[in-house]
Amino acid sequence: MAHSRKTSLLILALLLAVVAGFAQQSRKELEEKRKKLLKDIEQTSSLLKQTKQDKAATLSRYVTLQKQINKRQQLVETLQAEMGYLLDNMERTATVVIALNDDIERLKTEYVQIARHAYRQKLTHSNWLFLLSAKSFNEAFRRWQYIRQYDRHRQRQARLILDTQQMLLGKIESLEERKKEKENLLSTEQRQSRILGIEMEAKNSLLQELKGDEARLARDLEDKQASANKLNKAIEKVIREEMERIRREERSAAAAASAAAPGKAAVPTATPEVNIISKEFNSNRGNLPWPVRNGVITGHFGRQPHPTIPNIEIVNNGIDIRTDAGAAVRSVFEGTVVGTQFIPGFDYMVILQHGSYYTVYSNLEEVSVKKGDKIIIGQSLGKVSTDQKTRTSEVHFEIWKEKTRLNPQEWVRK
Repeated sequence: MAHSRKTSLLILALLLAVVAGFAQQSRKELEEKRKKLLKDIEQTSSLLKQTKQDKAATLSRYVTLQKQINKRQQLVETLQAEMGYLLDNMERTATVVIALNDDIERLKTEYVQIARHAYRQKLTHSNWLFLLSAKSFNEAFRRWQYIRQYDRHRQRQARLILDTQQMLLGKIESLEERKKEKENLLSTEQRQSRILGIEMEAKNSLLQELKGDEARLARDLEDKQASANKLNKAIEKVIREEMERIRREERSAAAAASAAAPGKAAVPTATPEVNIISKEFNSNRGNLPWPVRNGVITGHFGRQPHPTIPNIEIVNNGIDIRTDAGAAVRSVFEGTVVGTQFIPGFDYMVILQHGSYYTVYSNLEEVSVKKGDKIIIGQSLGKVSTDQKTRTSEVHFEIWKEKTRLNPQEWVRK
């Protein structure tokens, strides 16, 4: 009976461990997400503090604050999910504590009965009488084995009580730890919810301010779009010239191969370097580093509605990353500088070639590379510009495959 109970306890503990293992894995993922969100929020808060609180910076503050609110909403949801897993764990542990308590009481009752029986046998010497009353040696041996098994059973019962008590103490300690964790998570969730409410009020206030200033925002948007068109034409010109240069080199290489081996059909091909770079760049989709060490995406790729002006769409050929003032702008992949140029509204621009792919970095205050330079991953290309009116620093980043614009968010690490 004790053996079957011990087996059932082991099975219960094993099942609990399996379920807890899955829960722990999910909780670990939530914990990592919470830490990442807290880091992002801290970074965005720092960027908000750097932004001037005047009319010129209102839109920038609104967009950055919206990012902050989204992150904080995710944080609150993550904290609530963590508490859900924690409560489930506490309920399972409490159930096991009750079951272990019941088992200990049953084991103690059984042990008392066994101990009393053993004590009576010791007083009456019934074990010896039991052995001596055997009719044969074999029967006496079997009776001796029975007495030994009974004694072992009593010892096992005592050990099982101690093991179960130890397991119970461990579960009670675990339950107390989970209660403290729950209190900490609840406190953090309540604090973040309060801050979220304050930020929502601030966002609504900024929105009302922006609605009263739509004429100026529309003019700023027109100026920004005109600068974007100039940037786009400059990028297209550099890429077109580079593609023409590559084609000329391919034709020259094909002609040289044909002259060196007459009678053999020449197979036009790109240079080995171009093929290797192109292949490597393409295989790193979703795994490229960011062009700045720390940053928040404030402008997304593609056609999208204006954040505050109704019925107005904006077009972004890349992404805008808000970062710290004076931050180094770095290459996301090894390549060759094929163009640098000053574009009014975007300051300095650098274009790197990676085979048939191109990365564009603009809104640089200064450039530390020149055309023809070979660049390694993470190498500094220059320093980000800071808008003196708003005191914000943003790098504009684009990725092209020949003449096709790609969404950089699908290429850089999440």
